[in-house]
Amino acid sequence: MKVLLKSVRILHPDGNLEKATKDILISDGKISKIGSDIKPEENTETFESAGAVVSIGWMDMKANFRDPGHETMEGLENGLMSAANGGFTSVVLMPSTQPAIQTKTDIEYLISKSNNKIVSVFPTGSLSVNREGKDITEMFDMKSAGAVAFTDDRRPVSDSGLLMRSLMYAKNIDSLIISFPEDKHIAGKGQVHEGVQSTVAGLKGIPSFSEELMISRDLKICEYTGGRLHFSTISTAQSVELIRQARKKGLPVTAEVAAHQLFFDDHSISGYDTNFKVKPPFREQKDIAALKEGIKDGTIDVICSDHQPQDEEAKVTEFEFASFGIAGIETAFAAALTAASGTCSLENIIVSMTVNPRRILGVAIPEIKEGADAELTVFDPELEWIPSKDSLISKSKNNPFIGIRLKGKALAICNRGLFKKL
Repeated sequence: MKVLLKSVRILHPDGNLEKATKDILISDGKISKIGSDIKPEENTETFESAGAVVSIGWMDMKANFRDPGHETMEGLENGLMSAANGGFTSVVLMPSTQPAIQTKTDIEYLISKSNNKIVSVFPTGSLSVNREGKDITEMFDMKSAGAVAFTDDRRPVSDSGLLMRSLMYAKNIDSLIISFPEDKHIAGKGQVHEGVQSTVAGLKGIPSFSEELMISRDLKICEYTGGRLHFSTISTAQSVELIRQARKKGLPVTAEVAAHQLFFDDHSISGYDTNFKVKPPFREQKDIAALKEGIKDGTIDVICSDHQPQDEEAKVTEFEFASFGIAGIETAFAAALTAASGTCSLENIIVSMTVNPRRILGVAIPEIKEGADAELTVFDPELEWIPSKDSLISKSKNNPFIGIRLKGKALAICNRGLFKKL
C-alpha cells in the first residue's frame, strides 16, 4: 500500500500544529517521506482535501461493542467500522458483555477477532467476577493476554474493601483500575440530573452528590494504596475540583469526560426524548463550564465517546423504562470540538483523544516522522456537517446529535498498513 497525503497540516503528539502544509508519503504501513511537493510513485493513492489536518490516530478510551452476547445492538465488526467512521484508529473496549470479559480467553478472543482490521482493539477486563462487585478476577492472566485496565464499567465498586484490594493488586502488576463514580444507594432509581428540570419534568433525579461522594472515597483509597486510578466519565463541577486538588497532592489519578457531556445540559430532557437519557446524566451549565476548564488545564485528561449502543426497543419506550446510553462514537470528535472550542483549543482536544489515553494505559504513542509506523487520522476541523441515520454506520441509532449541525469531521484514517477514506 502506498498513499500520498497532499497538503496537510501536521498536528504533532506534543500539541504543536504546524502552520505550513506538508505532504506525507506512506509506504507499506510506514511514513517513508515528509516534505513539500512530493511526487506520487507508481500505484500510489493520493488523498487531498482543502483544510485537512493530520494527527496521530485517535483513541477512544471507552466504548461498548456488545460482543459477545448482544451483537444485534452492535457487534465487534460493525463497532470497528463505526469507530473508523468516527476517525478512531484504536478503541478501548469495556468488559460489560454477556458473559463479561473476565478471563484470559475472553481477552484473546477480542484481540484475535479484531486482527487485520484498520482499528486496533485494546480490551479491558472485569474488575470483579461477573461484574458483581464481590470477588476480584484473575487480573494477572488477563493482563498477560493483553488487557490494558480493569473495570466493572458502569457498575460502581460499592465495596470499599474490594476497591482497595483491587488497587493494591493492580499496583503489583503495574496496571490501572477504572472507576465509575456513583453511589448507587444515593442515585437509586434516578433517571436524570436532580435539579429544577427534573422537578419540572416529574422525573426522579440523580444528585451530583452521588458522584462526588464516591470520588472522595476513591481518592482516599487511592492515597492509601498508591495504586493508579482513573475516573470514568465524570460530570460535575465539584468532581473536577476534587480531582484537581488530588493531582496537586501528587496522587496517581486521571479522569475522562464523555464528549456529549460537554454539549448538552439538563434542559435536554424537557421533551422526554430517551436518546438524552444517559449515565451520568446531563448536568447544569456550571458543570459543563467546569468540565471544559478541566480539559483546558489538564485536570481532565481524556475525552471519550462512552459509546453505548442500544436496540430500538430499549429506547422507544417511556422515559422511566428506557435504557441509558448514547451510540456516540461517530460524533464524539465533532461534539467535543463544537461544544468546547470556545474554551479549549483544537490542540487540547486532539491531545485528549490521542496522547493522553495511551499514556494512561501504557500504550505506545505513535509518531509522525519518517520511518515511523503510520497510525494517522486526517480531519477537517472547520468542516460543518449534520449527522443523519443514513450517515451513521452503527447498528443502533440512539444518537441525539442526529439532525444537529456539528463542526469538525474525520476524513480518512491509516493504521496497520491499511488506508480508508471516510
